[in-house]
Amino acid sequence: MTNIANNNYTIGNQLETSLQDCIKACNRCVQACNECYDVCCESSQLEECADCLKILRDCADVCALVSQMIARNSVNARLICSFCANICDACAKACAKCQNACCQRCAEICRECADACREACCC
Repeated sequence: MTNIANNNYTIGNQLETSLQDCIKACNRCVQACNECYDVCCESSQLEECADCLKILRDCADVCALVSQMIARNSVNARLICSFCANICDACAKACAKCQNACCQRCAEICRECADACREACCC
């Protein structure tokens, strides 16, 4: 009897630790980018947040894609992780320019996600 059949299966059990960590980091980054986008859109400093706004949605979308591709054990997961690391770096750089606390925190989370993606893709 397999672990799946006897209900002892643990989600993420089949993944290497670095891939599971990448999923967690990407999901956290999706949330941070979407929240930051919302805060920036409501900000009175839209001009200051312009660069940030341009990349937040891209970063959230690619992180969501990475999370899904790793979870389904896609043959392209490691490739897209490399791409995601670059997008997260760019988003972190853009957010770091904004002075509001949300953007500063989002920049930190994006950097952490970029590191997790690099670890997962071995690049």
